[in-house]
Amino acid sequence: MNATKTSRGRRTERADCVIAGGGLVGATLAIALAEAGLAVTVVDRADPKTLTAPPYDGRTSAIAYGSQRLLDTLGIWPGMAEAAEPIHDIRVSDGGSPLFLHFSFGELGERYAGAPFGWIVENRATRLALYERVQGMESLTIRWRRSVADWSAEGAMARVDLDDGTVLETPLLIAADGSDSALRRRARIAATEWTYPQAAIVCVAAHEAPHRGIAHERFLPAGPFALLPMTDDPQAGHRSSIVWTERPARVPGLMALDDDAFSEELQHRFGDWYGEMRVVGPRWTYPLRLLHAETYIRPRFALIGDAAHTIHPIAGQGLNLGLRDVAALAEVVVDAHRLGLDLGATHLLKRYERWRRFDNLALMAATDGLNRLFSNDIPPVRWARDIGIAAVNRMPGMKRFFMQHAMGTVGVLPKLIRGEKL
Repeated sequence: MNATKTSRGRRTERADCVIAGGGLVGATLAIALAEAGLAVTVVDRADPKTLTAPPYDGRTSAIAYGSQRLLDTLGIWPGMAEAAEPIHDIRVSDGGSPLFLHFSFGELGERYAGAPFGWIVENRATRLALYERVQGMESLTIRWRRSVADWSAEGAMARVDLDDGTVLETPLLIAADGSDSALRRRARIAATEWTYPQAAIVCVAAHEAPHRGIAHERFLPAGPFALLPMTDDPQAGHRSSIVWTERPARVPGLMALDDDAFSEELQHRFGDWYGEMRVVGPRWTYPLRLLHAETYIRPRFALIGDAAHTIHPIAGQGLNLGLRDVAALAEVVVDAHRLGLDLGATHLLKRYERWRRFDNLALMAATDGLNRLFSNDIPPVRWARDIGIAAVNRMPGMKRFFMQHAMGTVGVLPKLIRGEKL
């Protein structure tokens, strides 16, 4: 559906789907739908040069095993594979306790053929791979530096008004515009949300010893401190991504430290596992919040990714939930397109919501509960959780269950998560 007309001085265009937001989740969904033959228009207020500039976003993301299969199936992974460091082991510890929980990819058995739990990739590398992949996709149009001024659902079409006067008509509008989604508010979809009494400090640390593909999650009274393996750098050498959860009142002081003093703080929290550590490059800080929309759909409208749910980064699963949204919604929409059905029909969108809502709620509850359980130093609670860590470490079946959840391979999986084309 690629029609254009002019009415009353306004340019009107038609598309099978319009996606508001061209970030990691929105761009991936656009590629999935366009590759299946749908005419897709993406609208994003940002400049792609800004989004891919090194100072824009210092975060890395954990790409779970199932998410990597989706990215590979869509032809995105080859553009980011060199920047991806596999996670072979996960080590969870509670502050200074000698007890820990160790997950090794070797415990997963023959089914996964030695595959890692996932990969750590800088968000910038993922964006570059996405924007390289969209080049030459004839049925995909991206309107950069444009935003949705208003939208409404009218009969068989949603009308989307852009800030430059263009009108888009589509049977389905999809909001991938983040946790502060303006489109969600315009749809009058309420959300359960709160801000954690925590903020995340994000940076990259270089260290003397190699990380050997181990992801460390150390629980401290202020919150989790994660050290995530990254690819080696020609100048910096061995590197890891730091996601340091801290009380907001302390963050300005920590951010104001010079690199030597900040590196000392890092070393104090992590210890000498990797020898001398030093911060390399800039540091970023982000507030932490939880958000869950009361519904993911309205007539001719759907929410995906952070626009529908935002979780604590304690397990590194935020992007993976968004990519599973992509896989489920793309499968529902593409199946309907091939049958000549109405892509924005409510009963079709309800299928997507049913598919995703329980998984999102379950992981949201788990991450919130873990953060509350471990982000304190109350002795009886600390003793109980240390006993729990030791017990789970001795239960191979329970460990495999947790590992498969972390890999995104539990439940009714969409085709793309299984590595199958739509």
